[in-house]
Amino acid sequence: MAESNGNSETQFQIPKIKFTKLFINGEFVDSVSGNTFETIDPRNEEVIARISEGDKEDVDLAVKAAREAFDNGPWPRLSPSERRRIMLKFADLMVENAEEIAALDAMDAGKLFVPVKNMDIPAAAEVIRYYAGAADKIHGTTLKMSRELQGYTLLEPIGVVGHIIPWNFPTQMFVMKVAPALAAGCTMIVKPAEQTPLSALYYAQLAKQAGVPDGVINVVTGFGSTAGAALCSHMDVDKISFTGSTEVGRLVMQAAALSNLKPVSLELGGKSPFIVFDDVDVDKVAPLALVGILYNKGEICVAGSRLFIQEGIYDKFVNKLEEMAKTWVVGDPFDPNSHQGPQVDKKQYEKVLSYIEHGKREGAKLLTGGNALDRKGYFIEPTIFIDVEDDMTIAKEEIFGPVLAVMKFKTVEEVIKRANCTNYGLAAGVMTNDLNIANTVSRSIRAGVIWINCYFAFDPDCPFGGYKCSGFERDLGMEGLHKFLQVKSVVTPIYNSPWL
Repeated sequence: MAESNGNSETQFQIPKIKFTKLFINGEFVDSVSGNTFETIDPRNEEVIARISEGDKEDVDLAVKAAREAFDNGPWPRLSPSERRRIMLKFADLMVENAEEIAALDAMDAGKLFVPVKNMDIPAAAEVIRYYAGAADKIHGTTLKMSRELQGYTLLEPIGVVGHIIPWNFPTQMFVMKVAPALAAGCTMIVKPAEQTPLSALYYAQLAKQAGVPDGVINVVTGFGSTAGAALCSHMDVDKISFTGSTEVGRLVMQAAALSNLKPVSLELGGKSPFIVFDDVDVDKVAPLALVGILYNKGEICVAGSRLFIQEGIYDKFVNKLEEMAKTWVVGDPFDPNSHQGPQVDKKQYEKVLSYIEHGKREGAKLLTGGNALDRKGYFIEPTIFIDVEDDMTIAKEEIFGPVLAVMKFKTVEEVIKRANCTNYGLAAGVMTNDLNIANTVSRSIRAGVIWINCYFAFDPDCPFGGYKCSGFERDLGMEGLHKFLQVKSVVTPIYNSPWL
């Protein structure tokens, strides 16, 4: 592993923080209590800003604004073409302000500034454009009734939606939730993670600038146990869309069930298998496997954290991983030479380090890394364990950090069984040149997305979500739109019709 020591702030001017208050009914306001909390820069453990701390009273105000905007406001009643026009303007404003937004996510989440600016934000804008294009393609069906009845279905906006988004991809998660709900004609309250509130507040004012009416998008910053819990249990919220841990997902479902039985969509944790068969080109696939765990410092729900390598190429593949890991640069996310920034906060940093100690104690062989960097900030070396057993903690539990568990396998049947031996089912990678193996394995793995000879192959049109404890329902694609729509059947009798 290499370490970047460059002074990145001489290359880029850190922007002033403009928005720190709650965004309710089109205005930035203090919380009812007046309380604030600190958002911390994981690069240096310093306070970036103090953010208004929303609580139940603030959620009540935001829901009231969203309800009024839905029941009596213009957004659900705008023509789909007008909703499309406003959403396209919103996407353009995101791109125009990409440098400033990227800096917010780099400071708040430890994300690499250049990839966020050049890839994440343009890709997020494309998600908004995708759903803008879908706004006028929401339609029901004509039914073929069995007797003298005429029937058809309507697809109606579900109403007031609560979005609870995680800290690892603040920009992408904001648009993956907000864009389809906007296209459907819903109004909403966004509760960003307390670790990364800055870009969500920035997006709220961009949406207003684009022409989204007041009350349609509200942002309540605060903590999950207070603001998030109030949103999930609110009797006037019609739907909750949550991305986060499986543990908290259970609490979200419970709160929804105990209140007004609102529907919930969950995108939760993962322990995704990355399966490499011995017919591949090691030099091509090994870099993909390494990025599959180290991208975004391993803070990604679909990280290929369980690497299964067929025995014929196991030693060669491991040697290649070790060679590449030595050149992986950990450093300031504003430094263009860095491959990996700091973990998001002290809690996550300590959690990852504790899992590394689990791996050492349980007998996994440490190939590379295994330590924190000796510097200020929450930096951890890229860590690879080899000869890992399936029952080891690092092979079973989601770590959400730059820690890879490498395992050897012999046969197709064996690796399918082992890959499925997990409570999770979010994603999987299958690397092979044999079409029959690719088909068999992709149909046998119980996961929501299977990437064959690629990884992290996201697209606005490709639905994304999990099986088992990785959640249910889907983000992205038309499935991501339909979860914010209700199906209503309308039936009327017909008389003397010449046909049925």
